[in-house]
Amino acid sequence: MRVLDGGGVTSPEGYFAAGISCGIKKNGKKDLAIVCSEDISATAGVFTTNIVKGHSLQVTMEHLKSGYATAIVINSGNANACVGKRGYEDAKEIAKITAGLLECDIENILVGSTGVIGVPLQMDLIRPALEKLVENMSPDGGHDAAEAIMTTDLVAKEIAVEFEIQGKKVVIGGMAKGSGMIHPNMATMIGVITTDANISKSLLDKALKEVVKYTFNRVSVDGDTSICDMVILMANGMADNPAIIKEDKDYVKFKNALSYVCTDLSKKIARDGEGATKLVEIKVSGASTEEDAYKVASAIAKSPLVKTAIFGEDANWGRIITAAGYSGATFNPEKVDIYIGKLLVCKNGTAVEFDEAKAKSILQSKEIIITVKLNNGKFSDKIWTCDLSYDYVKINGSYRS
Repeated sequence: MRVLDGGGVTSPEGYFAAGISCGIKKNGKKDLAIVCSEDISATAGVFTTNIVKGHSLQVTMEHLKSGYATAIVINSGNANACVGKRGYEDAKEIAKITAGLLECDIENILVGSTGVIGVPLQMDLIRPALEKLVENMSPDGGHDAAEAIMTTDLVAKEIAVEFEIQGKKVVIGGMAKGSGMIHPNMATMIGVITTDANISKSLLDKALKEVVKYTFNRVSVDGDTSICDMVILMANGMADNPAIIKEDKDYVKFKNALSYVCTDLSKKIARDGEGATKLVEIKVSGASTEEDAYKVASAIAKSPLVKTAIFGEDANWGRIITAAGYSGATFNPEKVDIYIGKLLVCKNGTAVEFDEAKAKSILQSKEIIITVKLNNGKFSDKIWTCDLSYDYVKINGSYRS
Protein backbone atom coordinates (compact mmCIF):
# COMPACT_ATOMS: atom_id res chain seq x y z
CA MET A 1 0.00 0.00 0.00
CA ARG A 2 1.24 3.47 -0.80
CA VAL A 3 -0.08 6.93 -0.01
CA LEU A 4 -0.82 8.96 -3.14
CA ASP A 5 0.81 12.37 -3.18
CA GLY A 6 -1.89 15.04 -3.21
CA GLY A 7 -4.58 12.35 -3.25
CA GLY A 8 -8.14 12.81 -2.12
CA VAL A 9 -11.74 11.92 -2.70
CA THR A 10 -11.47 11.81 -6.52
CA SER A 11 -8.32 9.67 -6.64
CA PRO A 12 -10.21 6.39 -7.19
CA GLU A 13 -11.32 5.66 -10.75
CA GLY A 14 -14.64 7.19 -11.83
CA TYR A 15 -15.17 9.96 -9.28
CA PHE A 16 -15.75 13.64 -9.89
CA ALA A 17 -16.10 16.53 -7.46
CA ALA A 18 -16.48 20.27 -7.22
CA GLY A 19 -16.60 22.99 -4.59
CA ILE A 20 -17.93 26.48 -5.17
CA SER A 21 -19.15 29.56 -3.31
CA CYS A 22 -22.88 30.14 -3.47
CA GLY A 23 -23.00 32.92 -0.88
CA ILE A 24 -23.95 31.12 2.35
CA LYS A 25 -20.60 32.13 3.84
CA LYS A 26 -20.46 35.92 3.89
CA ASN A 27 -16.67 35.90 3.44
CA GLY A 28 -16.98 34.49 -0.07
CA LYS A 29 -15.28 31.19 0.73
CA LYS A 30 -16.45 27.93 -0.85
CA ASP A 31 -19.59 26.56 0.80
CA LEU A 32 -21.17 24.03 -1.56
CA ALA A 33 -19.61 20.70 -2.55
CA ILE A 34 -20.46 17.62 -4.56
CA VAL A 35 -18.80 14.21 -4.90
CA CYS A 36 -20.19 12.08 -7.70
CA SER A 37 -19.49 8.61 -9.08
CA GLU A 38 -19.55 7.89 -12.80
CA ASP A 39 -21.47 4.69 -12.03
CA ILE A 40 -23.96 4.12 -9.23
CA SER A 41 -22.07 2.96 -6.15
CA ALA A 42 -22.66 0.54 -3.35
CA THR A 43 -22.77 2.91 -0.39
CA ALA A 44 -22.61 2.60 3.39
CA GLY A 45 -23.03 5.24 6.07
CA VAL A 46 -22.53 5.75 9.79
CA PHE A 47 -24.38 8.56 11.54
CA THR A 48 -24.41 10.57 14.75
CA THR A 49 -26.08 8.90 17.71
CA ASN A 50 -27.31 12.26 18.98
CA ILE A 51 -31.10 11.92 19.32
CA VAL A 52 -31.38 15.34 17.65
CA LYS A 53 -30.59 14.93 13.96
CA GLY A 54 -30.23 17.50 11.19
CA HIS A 55 -32.76 17.46 8.36
CA SER A 56 -30.18 16.77 5.63
CA LEU A 57 -28.86 13.84 7.65
CA GLN A 58 -32.38 12.46 8.03
CA VAL A 59 -32.87 12.53 4.26
CA THR A 60 -29.54 10.80 3.69
CA MET A 61 -30.44 8.05 6.17
CA GLU A 62 -33.70 7.48 4.26
CA HIS A 63 -32.04 7.42 0.86
CA LEU A 64 -29.30 5.05 1.99
CA LYS A 65 -31.78 2.31 2.84
CA SER A 66 -31.29 1.05 -0.73
CA GLY A 67 -27.54 0.68 -0.20
CA TYR A 68 -26.73 2.64 -3.35
CA ALA A 69 -25.88 6.24 -4.21
CA THR A 70 -24.61 8.30 -7.13
CA ALA A 71 -23.58 11.54 -5.44
CA ILE A 72 -23.54 13.51 -2.22
CA VAL A 73 -24.09 17.28 -1.98
CA ILE A 74 -22.86 19.09 1.14
CA ASN A 75 -23.22 22.71 2.15
CA SER A 76 -21.27 24.45 4.91
CA GLY A 77 -21.96 27.61 6.88
CA ASN A 78 -25.46 26.46 7.83
CA ALA A 79 -26.44 23.21 9.52
CA ASN A 80 -30.03 22.85 8.24
CA ALA A 81 -31.04 21.52 11.65
CA CYS A 82 -33.88 22.29 14.06
CA VAL A 83 -35.82 24.48 11.62
CA GLY A 84 -38.95 22.33 11.31
CA LYS A 85 -40.65 20.88 8.25
CA ARG A 86 -38.94 23.39 5.98
CA GLY A 87 -35.52 21.90 6.68
CA TYR A 88 -36.58 18.43 5.55
CA GLU A 89 -38.27 19.83 2.44
CA ASP A 90 -35.20 21.90 1.55
CA ALA A 91 -32.95 18.85 1.82
CA LYS A 92 -35.31 16.87 -0.41
CA GLU A 93 -35.37 19.71 -2.93
CA ILE A 94 -31.57 19.77 -3.12
CA ALA A 95 -31.63 16.03 -3.80
CA LYS A 96 -34.37 16.42 -6.41
CA ILE A 97 -32.63 19.22 -8.32
CA THR A 98 -29.30 17.37 -8.28
CA ALA A 99 -30.94 14.12 -9.40
CA GLY A 100 -32.44 15.96 -12.35
CA LEU A 101 -29.08 17.42 -13.33
CA LEU A 102 -27.38 14.02 -13.05
CA GLU A 103 -30.33 12.12 -14.58
CA CYS A 104 -30.65 9.66 -11.72
CA ASP A 105 -33.23 8.77 -9.09
CA ILE A 106 -33.68 11.21 -6.20
CA GLU A 107 -33.00 8.36 -3.75
CA ASN A 108 -29.50 8.06 -5.18
CA ILE A 109 -28.59 11.59 -4.05
CA LEU A 110 -27.34 12.07 -0.49
CA VAL A 111 -27.18 15.43 1.26
CA GLY A 112 -25.15 16.84 4.12
CA SER A 113 -25.06 20.16 5.91
CA THR A 114 -22.78 21.71 8.52
CA GLY A 115 -22.61 25.03 10.33
CA VAL A 116 -24.89 27.05 12.58
CA ILE A 117 -27.91 25.18 14.00
CA GLY A 118 -31.40 26.71 13.86
CA VAL A 119 -30.98 28.80 10.72
CA PRO A 120 -32.91 27.79 7.54
CA LEU A 121 -30.99 27.10 4.35
CA GLN A 122 -30.84 29.99 1.91
CA MET A 123 -32.42 28.07 -0.93
CA ASP A 124 -32.52 31.17 -3.15
CA LEU A 125 -28.70 30.92 -3.17
CA ILE A 126 -28.43 27.13 -3.33
CA ARG A 127 -30.95 26.41 -6.12
CA PRO A 128 -29.18 28.30 -8.91
CA ALA A 129 -25.76 27.21 -7.65
CA LEU A 130 -26.49 23.48 -8.01
CA GLU A 131 -26.31 23.63 -11.81
CA LYS A 132 -22.98 25.46 -11.63
CA LEU A 133 -21.77 22.90 -9.09
CA VAL A 134 -22.55 19.99 -11.40
CA GLU A 135 -21.07 21.78 -14.41
CA ASN A 136 -17.81 22.28 -12.50
CA MET A 137 -17.37 18.63 -11.52
CA SER A 138 -14.04 17.13 -12.56
CA PRO A 139 -11.59 14.40 -11.55
CA ASP A 140 -9.42 17.23 -10.20
CA GLY A 141 -12.18 18.80 -8.08
CA GLY A 142 -11.53 16.90 -4.87
CA HIS A 143 -9.55 19.65 -3.15
CA ASP A 144 -12.20 22.28 -3.95
CA ALA A 145 -14.84 19.98 -2.46
CA ALA A 146 -12.73 19.44 0.67
CA GLU A 147 -12.42 23.21 1.09
CA ALA A 148 -16.14 23.76 0.57
CA ILE A 149 -17.17 21.56 3.52
CA MET A 150 -14.94 23.38 6.04
CA THR A 151 -16.43 25.45 8.87
CA THR A 152 -13.96 26.45 11.59
CA ASP A 153 -11.39 24.08 10.10
CA LEU A 154 -8.06 25.71 9.33
CA VAL A 155 -6.96 23.10 6.80
CA ALA A 156 -8.66 20.78 4.32
CA LYS A 157 -8.36 17.11 5.29
CA GLU A 158 -7.67 14.69 2.43
CA ILE A 159 -5.86 11.42 1.72
CA ALA A 160 -5.76 8.58 -0.81
CA VAL A 161 -4.00 5.22 -0.81
CA GLU A 162 -3.37 2.65 -3.52
CA PHE A 163 -3.01 -1.11 -3.11
CA GLU A 164 -3.55 -4.31 -5.09
CA ILE A 165 -6.21 -6.98 -4.95
CA GLN A 166 -5.37 -10.01 -7.08
CA GLY A 167 -3.25 -7.97 -9.45
CA LYS A 168 -5.74 -5.09 -9.83
CA LYS A 169 -4.93 -1.59 -8.62
CA VAL A 170 -7.47 -0.38 -6.06
CA VAL A 171 -7.66 3.11 -4.57
CA ILE A 172 -9.42 4.48 -1.48
CA GLY A 173 -9.67 8.26 -1.16
CA GLY A 174 -11.35 10.53 1.32
CA MET A 175 -12.05 13.98 2.67
CA ALA A 176 -13.34 15.10 6.03
CA LYS A 177 -14.25 18.21 7.97
CA GLY A 178 -14.24 18.65 11.69
CA SER A 179 -12.71 21.01 14.20
CA GLY A 180 -15.20 21.57 17.01
CA MET A 181 -18.31 19.99 18.60
CA ILE A 182 -16.47 16.70 18.35
CA HIS A 183 -16.69 13.68 20.62
CA PRO A 184 -17.26 9.95 20.02
CA ASN A 185 -20.71 8.52 19.31
CA MET A 186 -20.46 8.91 15.57
CA ALA A 187 -19.42 10.47 13.66
CA THR A 188 -18.06 13.58 15.26
CA MET A 189 -17.62 15.11 11.80
CA ILE A 190 -18.54 14.79 8.13
CA GLY A 191 -16.50 12.49 5.96
CA VAL A 192 -16.83 11.21 2.41
CA ILE A 193 -14.73 8.19 1.47
CA THR A 194 -14.63 6.78 -2.05
CA THR A 195 -13.18 3.64 -3.57
CA ASP A 196 -13.16 1.93 -6.93
CA ALA A 197 -13.04 -1.48 -5.23
CA ASN A 198 -15.56 -4.11 -6.25
CA ILE A 199 -17.01 -5.18 -2.91
CA SER A 200 -20.44 -6.34 -1.79
CA LYS A 201 -22.81 -3.94 -0.03
CA SER A 202 -22.87 -6.06 3.11
CA LEU A 203 -19.09 -6.24 3.46
CA LEU A 204 -18.74 -2.55 2.64
CA ASP A 205 -21.13 -1.75 5.47
CA LYS A 206 -19.39 -4.17 7.83
CA ALA A 207 -15.93 -2.77 7.08
CA LEU A 208 -17.04 0.83 7.58
CA LYS A 209 -18.76 0.19 10.90
CA GLU A 210 -15.83 -1.80 12.28
CA VAL A 211 -13.22 0.73 11.17
CA VAL A 212 -15.18 3.78 12.33
CA LYS A 213 -15.37 2.38 15.87
CA TYR A 214 -11.61 2.74 16.37
CA THR A 215 -10.93 5.75 14.15
CA PHE A 216 -13.57 8.48 13.81
CA ASN A 217 -15.21 7.32 17.03
CA ARG A 218 -11.91 7.75 18.83
CA VAL A 219 -11.59 11.50 18.32
CA SER A 220 -12.52 14.08 20.95
CA VAL A 221 -11.96 17.82 20.73
CA ASP A 222 -14.41 19.25 23.25
CA GLY A 223 -16.74 16.50 24.50
CA ASP A 224 -19.71 17.56 22.34
CA THR A 225 -21.38 15.24 19.83
CA SER A 226 -22.93 17.21 16.96
CA ILE A 227 -26.26 16.54 15.24
CA CYS A 228 -25.32 16.61 11.55
CA ASP A 229 -22.41 14.17 11.52
CA MET A 230 -21.90 11.30 9.13
CA VAL A 231 -19.33 9.22 7.31
CA ILE A 232 -20.27 7.99 3.85
CA LEU A 233 -18.35 5.28 1.97
CA MET A 234 -18.99 4.79 -1.76
CA ALA A 235 -17.66 1.86 -3.85
CA ASN A 236 -18.26 1.94 -7.62
CA GLY A 237 -16.38 -1.26 -8.57
CA MET A 238 -14.43 0.37 -11.39
CA ALA A 239 -11.11 -1.14 -10.27
CA ASP A 240 -12.51 -4.33 -11.79
CA ASN A 241 -10.98 -6.53 -9.12
CA PRO A 242 -12.55 -9.93 -8.44
CA ALA A 243 -15.55 -9.14 -6.25
CA ILE A 244 -14.92 -9.16 -2.51
CA ILE A 245 -17.87 -11.21 -1.29
CA LYS A 246 -16.47 -12.99 1.75
CA GLU A 247 -14.21 -12.19 4.67
CA ASP A 248 -11.05 -13.51 3.07
CA LYS A 249 -7.56 -12.05 2.65
CA ASP A 250 -8.85 -9.58 0.03
CA TYR A 251 -11.40 -8.25 2.50
CA VAL A 252 -8.70 -7.92 5.18
CA LYS A 253 -6.49 -6.02 2.73
CA PHE A 254 -9.37 -3.68 1.85
CA LYS A 255 -10.28 -3.15 5.50
CA ASN A 256 -6.65 -2.41 6.46
CA ALA A 257 -6.42 0.23 3.72
CA LEU A 258 -9.74 1.73 4.81
CA SER A 259 -8.48 1.82 8.39
CA TYR A 260 -5.36 3.67 7.28
CA VAL A 261 -7.43 6.31 5.49
CA CYS A 262 -9.84 6.77 8.40
CA THR A 263 -7.03 6.90 10.96
CA ASP A 264 -5.24 9.59 8.96
CA LEU A 265 -8.38 11.72 8.64
CA SER A 266 -9.23 11.22 12.33
CA LYS A 267 -5.82 12.43 13.46
CA LYS A 268 -6.06 15.41 11.13
CA ILE A 269 -9.38 16.35 12.77
CA ALA A 270 -7.88 16.14 16.26
CA ARG A 271 -4.80 18.09 15.18
CA ASP A 272 -7.04 20.81 13.72
CA GLY A 273 -9.27 21.07 16.80
CA GLU A 274 -10.54 24.58 17.40
CA GLY A 275 -7.71 26.62 18.87
CA ALA A 276 -5.51 23.53 19.17
CA THR A 277 -1.72 23.73 19.26
CA LYS A 278 -0.99 20.04 19.89
CA LEU A 279 -2.23 16.60 18.81
CA VAL A 280 -2.57 14.32 21.84
CA GLU A 281 -2.94 10.54 21.83
CA ILE A 282 -4.34 9.01 25.03
CA LYS A 283 -3.35 5.33 25.29
CA VAL A 284 -4.87 3.11 27.98
CA SER A 285 -3.77 -0.49 28.55
CA GLY A 286 -4.27 -3.19 31.14
CA ALA A 287 -8.01 -2.68 31.62
CA SER A 288 -10.17 -5.55 32.83
CA THR A 289 -12.78 -4.94 30.10
CA GLU A 290 -12.95 -3.25 26.71
CA GLU A 291 -15.52 -0.83 28.13
CA ASP A 292 -13.25 0.16 31.03
CA ALA A 293 -10.38 0.93 28.66
CA TYR A 294 -12.62 3.20 26.62
CA LYS A 295 -14.08 4.91 29.69
CA VAL A 296 -10.67 5.86 31.03
CA ALA A 297 -9.34 7.09 27.68
CA SER A 298 -12.53 9.07 27.03
CA ALA A 299 -12.57 10.75 30.44
CA ILE A 300 -8.95 11.86 30.12
CA ALA A 301 -9.40 13.02 26.53
CA LYS A 302 -12.32 15.32 27.36
CA SER A 303 -11.05 16.63 30.72
CA PRO A 304 -10.67 20.42 30.48
CA LEU A 305 -8.06 20.31 33.25
CA VAL A 306 -5.93 17.74 31.42
CA LYS A 307 -6.27 19.58 28.12
CA THR A 308 -5.39 22.99 29.61
CA ALA A 309 -2.39 21.50 31.42
CA ILE A 310 -1.12 20.18 28.09
CA PHE A 311 -1.62 23.60 26.52
CA GLY A 312 0.33 25.15 29.39
CA GLU A 313 3.03 22.44 29.10
CA ASP A 314 2.52 21.52 32.74
CA ALA A 315 3.18 17.87 33.67
CA ASN A 316 0.29 17.83 36.13
CA TRP A 317 -0.32 14.08 36.02
CA GLY A 318 -2.68 14.31 39.01
CA ARG A 319 -5.33 15.57 36.63
CA ILE A 320 -4.86 12.45 34.49
CA ILE A 321 -5.34 9.94 37.32
CA THR A 322 -8.26 12.02 38.62
CA ALA A 323 -10.06 11.78 35.27
CA ALA A 324 -9.42 8.04 35.18
CA GLY A 325 -10.88 7.78 38.67
CA TYR A 326 -14.20 9.44 37.82
CA SER A 327 -14.53 7.69 34.45
CA GLY A 328 -16.75 4.95 35.84
CA ALA A 329 -14.18 2.25 35.04
CA THR A 330 -13.24 -0.35 37.62
CA PHE A 331 -9.53 -0.60 38.47
CA ASN A 332 -7.11 -0.51 41.40
CA PRO A 333 -5.63 3.00 41.72
CA GLU A 334 -2.60 1.55 43.49
CA LYS A 335 -1.56 -0.27 40.29
CA VAL A 336 -1.72 2.67 37.89
CA ASP A 337 1.37 3.84 35.99
CA ILE A 338 1.34 7.05 33.94
CA TYR A 339 3.78 8.18 31.26
CA ILE A 340 4.08 11.51 29.46
CA GLY A 341 5.82 10.52 26.28
CA LYS A 342 8.27 7.90 27.56
CA LEU A 343 8.76 9.69 30.87
CA LEU A 344 7.34 7.87 33.92
CA VAL A 345 5.56 10.39 36.16
CA CYS A 346 3.42 8.08 38.33
CA LYS A 347 4.16 4.52 39.51
CA ASN A 348 1.61 2.34 41.30
CA GLY A 349 -0.64 5.35 41.74
CA THR A 350 2.10 7.25 43.56
CA ALA A 351 4.28 10.23 42.65
CA VAL A 352 7.80 9.51 41.43
CA GLU A 353 10.66 11.93 40.97
CA PHE A 354 11.05 13.00 37.36
CA ASP A 355 12.87 15.66 35.39
CA GLU A 356 10.45 18.59 35.13
CA ALA A 357 12.53 20.17 32.37
CA LYS A 358 12.37 16.98 30.34
CA ALA A 359 8.61 16.75 30.91
CA LYS A 360 8.15 20.31 29.70
CA SER A 361 10.28 19.57 26.64
CA ILE A 362 8.03 16.61 25.79
CA LEU A 363 4.90 18.75 26.24
CA GLN A 364 6.32 21.38 23.90
CA SER A 365 6.07 18.89 21.02
CA LYS A 366 3.30 19.19 18.45
CA GLU A 367 2.39 15.52 18.98
CA ILE A 368 2.20 14.07 22.49
CA ILE A 369 1.41 10.56 23.76
CA ILE A 370 0.02 10.05 27.27
CA THR A 371 0.03 6.42 28.40
CA VAL A 372 -1.99 5.08 31.31
CA LYS A 373 -1.28 1.51 32.36
CA LEU A 374 -4.01 0.19 34.64
CA ASN A 375 -2.22 -3.16 35.12
CA ASN A 376 -5.57 -4.76 35.80
CA GLY A 377 -6.30 -6.84 32.68
CA LYS A 378 -5.61 -7.33 28.95
CA PHE A 379 -7.80 -4.70 27.24
CA SER A 380 -6.58 -1.46 25.70
CA ASP A 381 -7.90 1.55 23.79
CA LYS A 382 -6.82 4.97 22.56
CA ILE A 383 -8.35 8.32 21.71
CA TRP A 384 -6.94 11.26 19.77
CA THR A 385 -7.61 14.67 21.20
CA CYS A 386 -5.95 18.09 21.41
CA ASP A 387 -5.07 20.72 23.97
CA LEU A 388 -7.53 23.40 25.08
CA SER A 389 -6.28 26.91 24.44
CA TYR A 390 -7.45 30.50 24.85
CA ASP A 391 -8.46 30.49 21.18
CA TYR A 392 -11.05 27.73 21.70
CA VAL A 393 -13.06 30.10 23.91
CA LYS A 394 -12.61 32.97 21.47
CA ILE A 395 -13.80 30.88 18.51
CA ASN A 396 -16.87 29.48 20.27
CA GLY A 397 -17.73 32.67 22.12
CA SER A 398 -18.44 34.34 18.79
CA TYR A 399 -19.33 31.40 16.53
CA ARG A 400 -22.50 33.00 15.12
CA SER A 401 -20.92 36.44 14.64
